[in-house]
Amino acid sequence: MISRLAAAILGGYTLAALLSVAALALPVRSSEAALIGMTASFLVYAAAVIWVFAVRSATRAWGGLLVAAVLLLPVAAWVWYGGGA
Repeated sequence: MISRLAAAILGGYTLAALLSVAALALPVRSSEAALIGMTASFLVYAAAVIWVFAVRSATRAWGGLLVAAVLLLPVAAWVWYGGGA
């Protein structure tokens, strides 16, 4: 249960933060991209929490969060290092 709580809190926050940054790479004005990223981050955080407690094991929960983070990380890194801003 502690592992699932940690996955929900830390993993959900990480995914939400990565999505919020990755949204800045969208082909819209930066103010709109920031608004989209903030709004979507709330949905992603809620979905991550639901996912963590819906899967059969804590290992599968961490694995799913890791896969999602690995998919978002290249786009977020591109924005962080000046490519998307």
